[in-house]
Parts: sequence; structure tokens; C-alpha cells
Amino acid sequence: MVASLLSAALLLMPPAPQPAPQPAPQPAPQPLCVDAAAFLTTDRTMAVVVEADTLDDWRTRQRLTGCRITAAGGTVRGVQPEAVAFYERVRAVGWVRTPDPYDAPSEASLRFRMGKADCLFNVYGDAMLMTDAEDRVDLARVLAPGEKRYHVYVMCLPVMPAAPRER
Repeated sequence: MVASLLSAALLLMPPAPQPAPQPAPQPAPQPLCVDAAAFLTTDRTMAVVVEADTLDDWRTRQRLTGCRITAAGGTVRGVQPEAVAFYERVRAVGWVRTPDPYDAPSEASLRFRMGKADCLFNVYGDAMLMTDAEDRVDLARVLAPGEKRYHVYVMCLPVMPAAPRER
């Protein structure tokens, strides 16, 4: 009898107050990636994901706080001609080659500077990073008829002088 009275009392008690739902955390702004992200979205009509990252800096040989951008777009001219046009456009809108860039032109990676950011741009074709960000931009950028998918991966660090090269 006591057990049934307790059960009945528990049923009549109002539920414990629940904390108010919290909004989903928003990603922190990545100031070093602002110019590159704006270029990719507005000029190149690409879908982008910007994320904070810690990157190996070729200049200081240290790990520094920076950011990365994963982007997907569409081209009717093919990936290689698109890469050439992409870098011509990067220069045309005001990016300048990073002094002593340590880049990899045979791999379609070139370093450019704008404002307070040194960014390595890498143009490639089919998805190869196999990351959440790459999946998201692929879904977000719908291809028009006749277009082929291409990607751009960007890593940005603060502007700094290059370290002397070891010989």
C-alpha cells in the first residue's frame, strides 16, 4: 500500500524543470580566411566550408594557428584549364605571390598573400580528402548541365617573413 501511494505521488509530481535549449555553437570566425572565402564564394561561385586549423608553417618550422577552406565548384572547361584560369583570376583580384613561397606548382599548389594572410591554394578534381567538409561542399554546390566537379583546398597562416633555406 505504501508503495502504491508513493507511485501515485510520483505520478502527480510535476516533472523536474529542464534547462532551456541552447543554440548550437557557432564556429568561431576565421579572420585569416575571410578574403579567400569571399573570393571563392562570390568570384568563383563555389560552396565553401571554413574551419580553424593548426598548420605546419614552412617559414618558422612551427605549428601555428590558422584556418582552412574546403571548396567545391563546377567547370565546363575541365580541371586543368580551370586551374590555370583560377590562378589567373586570383592574381587579377589582388592576391600577390608570397615571397619565397615554398609551394608545389607541379601539384597545382601556389601560395598567395592578401592583407594579413598567406594562403596556399590547391586546385584538384575529384574528391580526395574524404572529409566531412568535402562532403558538405559537394552536396551544397549542385553542378549545372555540362559541368564537371573541381575542388579548391586553402590553408591560411598569418603573414611572416620566410625562414632562410637550409642548404
